[in-house]
Amino acid sequence: MKLPLDVTFRNLDHSEAVEALVREESAKLERHFDHIVSCRVTIEAPHRHQTKEPKVKGELFQVHIELGVPQQRLIVSQKGKPAQSDLYKAVRDAFKVATRQLEDYARKLRGDVKSHAV
Repeated sequence: MKLPLDVTFRNLDHSEAVEALVREESAKLERHFDHIVSCRVTIEAPHRHQTKEPKVKGELFQVHIELGVPQQRLIVSQKGKPAQSDLYKAVRDAFKVATRQLEDYARKLRGDVKSHAV
């Protein structure tokens, strides 16, 4: 199955290389759970206050991922964590977190998660 993917760039120019990385990383998610309904990825840079300056060195990036799975949405947001200055690392880190959440969700569906006796 081909994963439905929506990639959005905010406050930065669209990059084919970054989008290719997102497509590559999102394709890996299907190895862990093949019933993903949707995948939305938003890549953000800080607002540049309407200046026409080129990208500032040391600019910080955040990646947000929303996965639609049956009966639930899994959200990966880097809020509260330091933003990354390397865009590619920010994408890979966000997808690592998404993979972990997806694996946990799949375990719960299979009943592999132990519950404590009351």
